[in-house]
Amino acid sequence: MKTQVHPLLSPAPGTQRELVSLHYGTSGAGPKIYIQSSLHADELPGMLVAHHLRKRLDELEAAGRIRGEIVLVPMANPIGLAQHLLHAPLGRFELTSGQNFNRHYPDQIDAVAREVEAELNQDAAHNVAVLRHALKRAVSESKVETELQSLRRTLMVLSCDADVALDLHCDAQAVMHLYTETPCAAQCEPLARYLGSRLTLLAQDSGDNPFDEACSQVWWKWARHFGDRFPVPQACLAVTVELRGFVDVDHGLASDDAQNIVDYLVWRGAITGPGRPMPRAVGDARPLAGSMPINAPSAGLLVFLRKVGDLVKAGEPLAHVIDPLTNSVTELNSPVDGLLFARENLRFATAGMRVAKVAGTQALRTGKLLGF
Repeated sequence: MKTQVHPLLSPAPGTQRELVSLHYGTSGAGPKIYIQSSLHADELPGMLVAHHLRKRLDELEAAGRIRGEIVLVPMANPIGLAQHLLHAPLGRFELTSGQNFNRHYPDQIDAVAREVEAELNQDAAHNVAVLRHALKRAVSESKVETELQSLRRTLMVLSCDADVALDLHCDAQAVMHLYTETPCAAQCEPLARYLGSRLTLLAQDSGDNPFDEACSQVWWKWARHFGDRFPVPQACLAVTVELRGFVDVDHGLASDDAQNIVDYLVWRGAITGPGRPMPRAVGDARPLAGSMPINAPSAGLLVFLRKVGDLVKAGEPLAHVIDPLTNSVTELNSPVDGLLFARENLRFATAGMRVAKVAGTQALRTGKLLGF
């Protein structure tokens, strides 16, 4: 294993943060797998999965079983990890800009398409190699002006030429679930089975260019751009893996999740040797536009009536919001039939607060589909 240290742009004299990446196997000798954890720095289950995954990758590399390269970034956000206010971690948004660490990744799609068009031909594998090389160069040479921009650029340089990119996150309280782009749906199903995911949420360009879509959307957008002139396959499966909830930082869960990722990589061919047969599906894929938020219309004590993982019906009560002064109770009902896959971990709701999410089967929402 080789360790690489990537200095970020210094935000002030005397201050310097760095990102660390761990590189297993041999670049160019097979598929490239990229895995990062805790881009939202206060979402810690992925960091523990990376801890257990590192142990397995050490053993696999020593046994000569890694085919190609596996890049592991065990802590993807040193900026957010250092942000605390009154002892509370603030790892989702950068305090300087207010921007979400998982939004606004750079787009080099049109520039790369113009640059390499004369080099493309009818060989899809050749086109993938040409596009990847040009994309990595374009991302590496892109200008940055802030520490946050330098973090985004560094993560994209490490991941933009990967065959598989896994971004390990968690929700507040949730079942295991995944986000990926619709063109990646078929490729994502085996991963969902190995991870035991209850739900895969699909969208094509959900808005604000989150990390996973920045990795995967280049391929379907290039395919659309070049049309019938040059074949361009969907050469990157990029997935946001939601490892349940904030407090699910547990050695048993993390060890199983790490082994499930290894089993998937064996099935994928990135790790050689015998592997576990693909498990049966325990969930399904549904449109992200069918994931319906439940918001509290008023403030009060939040009491849930249903658990994450429950199948619920439209109109069924999911929670109560209780005003402690008037003693009034506001009932929050499910807007659709679906899976209650995530809910808030706080127990006092402010007016307008999103407190739960139910995944239905019909696409009902439009516009930007991700939360804040």
